[in-house]
Amino acid sequence: MNFEFKIIKEKDYIIITLHGNLMDKSQAEALIESADELVKNNCCKWAIDLKELVYMNSSGLNTLIQLLTKARVGGGETVLYNMNKKINELILITKLNTLFKVSENKQDALNLLGV
Repeated sequence: MNFEFKIIKEKDYIIITLHGNLMDKSQAEALIESADELVKNNCCKWAIDLKELVYMNSSGLNTLIQLLTKARVGGGETVLYNMNKKINELILITKLNTLFKVSENKQDALNLLGV
C-alpha cells in the first residue's frame, strides 16, 4: 500500500491526513515540503489524523518528528489523533507520547491546539 497525504486548511489550523504505509523517507518528501510552505505562511497548528495510516517504521516516526519540529519552530503545535492499535503501540514503545500531544479524536485534538 502506498503512502498518501491530504492537507486541509481550516480557519486557523491544518488537518493533515496520512494514508497507507509510511516506510521510507522518500515517501514523505512532498509532505515535508508542504509543511515547509505551511510554516512560511504562518500556518503552524497541525492536527494529524492517523486513522488511515496502516503502518509506519522508524522512517515514519522520523517524519512525524520532523513535522512536530517544523510546527514548533514556527510557533505552533502538532497533535496526533485517531491512531490504530499498532501505531499507538509504536508511539508508546518509543515514548514519543511524551513528545507529542496525542488525542483520541479530532475534537480533542483541536482542543489541545487551542482552536
